[in-house]
Amino acid sequence: MEFMESKLTDIGPAPHKNKTMATFLALLLGSAGLHRFYLHGLSDRWAWLHAVSLPLSGWLLLSNPELPLLINTLPWVISLLSASIETFVLGLMPDEKWDGRYNPSSGVVTDSRWPIALMMVVNLFCGATLLLTVLARGFDLMLTGGAYG
Repeated sequence: MEFMESKLTDIGPAPHKNKTMATFLALLLGSAGLHRFYLHGLSDRWAWLHAVSLPLSGWLLLSNPELPLLINTLPWVISLLSASIETFVLGLMPDEKWDGRYNPSSGVVTDSRWPIALMMVVNLFCGATLLLTVLARGFDLMLTGGAYG
């Protein structure tokens, strides 16, 4: 038991996870799950679900070209929308809560500044545009059978 305790203390502090970097990855490459790989490592199931969404949508598009584009790319669109929500969750989390969750033993205090606010504005614009596009196209497909494009 003493040997195991000495091994655990020899590892040193955990690496610091940067809040700005995690938010940036969620904003730009969130549909690939890179922000989740950054925060939770390769064993995160949600990250792999994000990563599989784009190839799955490509396969659906190639195997069912007669279906509407929204139907074929639905896994990727859902991944994009959830990445947009995750960007807000990561970016708007208070720095103290961030350090408590992701950096409990790093020894570095997070001090996020204006880049986070800028990313939140960009995310709001892109996420709202994507959501409204999906809703409008979904209603078009549901009510007219895709008669308007």
